[in-house]
Amino acid sequence: MRQLQLIIVSLLFFFLHPSLSSSPQSQSLQFKLHRRGPVGPHRASHLKPLFLSDLRRQHWIRSTIKRNLEGSKSYRPACHQSTSEAFEMPIGSGAYTGTGQYFVRVRVGTPAKPFLLVADTGSDLTWVKCRPRMDGMKEKGNGDGVRVFKPEKSSSWQPIKCSTDMCQKTLPFALATCPAPDSPCVYDYGYSDGSRAQGLFANESATITLSSGKKTKLHGLVVGCTTNSSGTSFISSDGVLGLGYSSTSFASLASSLFGGLFSYCLVDHLAPRNLSSLLTFGPTVSSSLIPSTPRVTPLILDSRLTPFYSVSIKCISVDNETLDIPPEVWDISSGGGTILDSGTSLTVLADPAYKAVVSALSRKLAGLPQVQMDPFEYCYNWTSVGTEQHVPKLALHFEGAARLDPPSKSYIIDVADGVKCIGFTSAPWPGTSTIGNILQQEHVWEFDIKNRRLRFEHSKCQQH
Repeated sequence: MRQLQLIIVSLLFFFLHPSLSSSPQSQSLQFKLHRRGPVGPHRASHLKPLFLSDLRRQHWIRSTIKRNLEGSKSYRPACHQSTSEAFEMPIGSGAYTGTGQYFVRVRVGTPAKPFLLVADTGSDLTWVKCRPRMDGMKEKGNGDGVRVFKPEKSSSWQPIKCSTDMCQKTLPFALATCPAPDSPCVYDYGYSDGSRAQGLFANESATITLSSGKKTKLHGLVVGCTTNSSGTSFISSDGVLGLGYSSTSFASLASSLFGGLFSYCLVDHLAPRNLSSLLTFGPTVSSSLIPSTPRVTPLILDSRLTPFYSVSIKCISVDNETLDIPPEVWDISSGGGTILDSGTSLTVLADPAYKAVVSALSRKLAGLPQVQMDPFEYCYNWTSVGTEQHVPKLALHFEGAARLDPPSKSYIIDVADGVKCIGFTSAPWPGTSTIGNILQQEHVWEFDIKNRRLRFEHSKCQQH
């Protein structure tokens, strides 16, 4: 009975393995992204927990990469179908909830039910909050009004058995618990801030709308049915959409059916709740989001960094002056490297790069009165007239001559009325740097997994 309770306690995570019920020829898949983060006059009170959450996430990222280096884990990408179609989902800021995440709405099961999921490029697990019914138990209401997935009501729900190779060799964080060959494959997934999700794995389907307007299903998605979760990461969401690079992630599986690529455009992290953009699988459909002159750089899919997507930074400049940063900081083989992460808010730089960047920016801002604003190191009184002219131009230069010129609000960030701070944090060296979602905002980012290319371009990202 106790083992049965453990399995039930483990049924809230929801992963996705895609396969299409109809041919994806000439269609496209898109989701809307909604961000969760601080907004309004009280945003300063939200920044400290956001800052601390980022620090915990960086610890988790370092731990994940360390495990990769110590193990022999590798991922062979799936074959990618050529298609001119796509599907898309709205994606938007969750600033109104006080967390630093972006959200999409996904329809899961048969019949399909909508769930609000965190869009996370650092997660290879997709899951939803779940409440399976045990034999002999009468159905109860949710009680707390929270959306939960009820697997017994979905005709497409297929639990993965603990005796299968998928459970024992492939699925992330699957437990060795297997009391009987037909017992479900259970997991215990830990997150950067100490949050945990426990549940069981299954194959499920998700309903999508193609670019032609036709609705169809993605079948065989690996889904975590989470029956027990702890921590603060998931208070405002129904689960996580795993967009990481992994054989079991939603991104890798869905993109394999839609040309081997996916993209997103993140609205301003302080955008109102009703403003959203798109998460797209397949060619970018919305003409307003198609960049006219995309920047292109290699997308590094390195097993040492799985499930993260990595890029090669050549240098960083401030007002066109290249900063003195050791090249080892950007080299994976030397203990450095850089990843893009939709789940981290502030951009985190390995200590040598952090010191060079904040030193250069603070010198350019020396004429402004400094103020203290915990936990940031450099903050300024921005109430004097004409201070916008003091904002130095920051640029990240990638391999392949691609250059990211973020808007100044992405690195000189608003933390209170009349106060702006240099919006970077430091990571220990040696260690990996992380381009967070604030520096990514108002750009289209296209992850071409098939051809291992990253394309990006400036965009307002406003879909609705």
